[in-house]
Amino acid sequence: MLYIVATPIGNLKDITLRALEILREVDLILCEDTRHSGQLLHQYEIKKPLLSFHEYNEIEKIPEIITRLKNGEEIALISDAGTPLVSDPGFKLVRAAREEGVEVKAIPGASAAVAALSISGLPSDKFFFVGYLPKTSGKRESLLKKLANQQKELPASLIFYESPFRVNKLLGELSKFFPNASVSVTRELTKVHEEVLTGEVSEVKELLANKSPKGEFTIIIH
Repeated sequence: MLYIVATPIGNLKDITLRALEILREVDLILCEDTRHSGQLLHQYEIKKPLLSFHEYNEIEKIPEIITRLKNGEEIALISDAGTPLVSDPGFKLVRAAREEGVEVKAIPGASAAVAALSISGLPSDKFFFVGYLPKTSGKRESLLKKLANQQKELPASLIFYESPFRVNKLLGELSKFFPNASVSVTRELTKVHEEVLTGEVSEVKELLANKSPKGEFTIIIH
């Protein structure tokens, strides 16, 4: 059995009882950064073998993992924070597991995208998860232009992830393609310094321009 286990996005108390139960029972835990995940497991006195599994070694690790699963091992996949596969590695492993007849179960929990949407004050009945934009300017602008055109036909809140180093750049791009839109910018969700900024894109961009952004950002626009 392969378990896809959601872990906290900040506050370590935001883990489900079922997730803790599964992590205590499995034979192996796959994680992006063994040191980072080790802190969570140490907090709950979980001592299990860890195997590094990230975007740079995912393909080469899959055959070994599938073999272990087919030999009867129970394996859990976690990411550094939140629900695995959402802007994190794991899709290729899940696809391979299903192709090989291995059962895959979701152990749901925290997700920054859904958490940010729930407190944004923006329409939540329809949303489109964009995640991280491409790093090159041409590809970023091309995608944003397509999203802006699509919103005319199907209005939906758009959800982006962005690093503190590029959040001001993203807000500048959004103000260009969505000049009249409302935006919610959330950082450090569930942590001590959680912050939510809302308003028109230009207003929030101005507020952030005078700060030194820290933490991972979730940006929602409508």
